[in-house]
Amino acid sequence: MDEGDGAELCGGAARLRLAVGRITRRLRQGHATGELTLSEASVLARLDRQGPATPGALAELERVRPQAMGTTLAALEDRGLVARRPDAQDGRRVVMSATATGRGILDDRRSESTQRISQVLTAEFTTDERRRLLDAIPLLERLAERL
Repeated sequence: MDEGDGAELCGGAARLRLAVGRITRRLRQGHATGELTLSEASVLARLDRQGPATPGALAELERVRPQAMGTTLAALEDRGLVARRPDAQDGRRVVMSATATGRGILDDRRSESTQRISQVLTAEFTTDERRRLLDAIPLLERLAERL
């Protein structure tokens, strides 16, 4: 890659970061105020996708201090969105999991966001533009995994 390609790639990366940030913020603004904080939604979604985990493992995966994870989990537990139980291998440790109520809230949020995206794509984008966006999804997923 020559110097011009590097500058173009860097500029494109900056535009992509800004676009993804705007999409995320706008989708978040569409959810009920006070429903879930960003960190609560992230932890709940991780438990839903990946299954039960210890608070320490969650803190590591979410890249936060264990104390911050404890606060997040306590808030989710107080609202009945996650549950704790003793670890089957080590009874001294606890394992957290999403409850049916927590999974229901996630399902509602996901459905709401998906519907909003679909509506905008249908109303504001041509068939060719929609196809190009859909074709880029595997690349965006791979980028997300590598970051």
